[in-house]
Amino acid sequence: MTDGHVMWLADDDPPNSFPSVDRALQEPDGLLAAGGDLSPSRLIYAYSHGIFPWYEDGQPLLWWSPDPRCIFLPGDFHLSRRLQRDLHRSDAEIRVNTAFADVVRACAAPRRSEQGTWITPAMMSAYQHLHELGWAHSIEIWQAEKLIGGLYGVAIGKTFFGESMFSKQPNASKIALLFLAKRLQTGDFDILDCQVVSSHLLGLGARTVARSDFLRTLENACGDPVSYNGWPHGPIPCANLVT
Repeated sequence: MTDGHVMWLADDDPPNSFPSVDRALQEPDGLLAAGGDLSPSRLIYAYSHGIFPWYEDGQPLLWWSPDPRCIFLPGDFHLSRRLQRDLHRSDAEIRVNTAFADVVRACAAPRRSEQGTWITPAMMSAYQHLHELGWAHSIEIWQAEKLIGGLYGVAIGKTFFGESMFSKQPNASKIALLFLAKRLQTGDFDILDCQVVSSHLLGLGARTVARSDFLRTLENACGDPVSYNGWPHGPIPCANLVT
């Protein structure tokens, strides 16, 4: 879009009412639409078409599709020697979907580097609903029966769309990302979407791709949207990620 305006959606507009992502603003990067709701059908349609919600309390619901896009592909994750050494000695373990609400709350907690959080109560409720429907998932790092880090996101077909992550101990969120990177290598997923570019993610091996290329990848990786249920059923020692 070049006229500086975004499309407004009504709550009762169909999930596919988004404008073409080619109309997203360049500044702020990727702002596409406002309004609508956070219903499961709209969220699933949005993610599978390269669109995601991101807004703060006091703002309208905003929808984004930035260009370029930050992603991991199979083999991209950079496992440093230090992290590899720490994993060999670690007594922590990975669990999936055992404390989804706790992970989201931890991700929403205030951080020293940020003024506020975009994970509003409405967002928390919406993703909890997606979790109950089998679309949203939490990757959790536990140590001595305490949740020390993790991330959550949405899995559609062979794409995992990461939403947010947190760490209470060094490297905990990196371990959660590494776990997902291993799922890329085994073919469970084709792509891990990180949404927006950050130096932290680039340092871990993420790459940037043009939005048009990202959307072409989604056409194959999402296809007819189906939920993913191939997670391990029990805890996995973090040390297993490097054995």
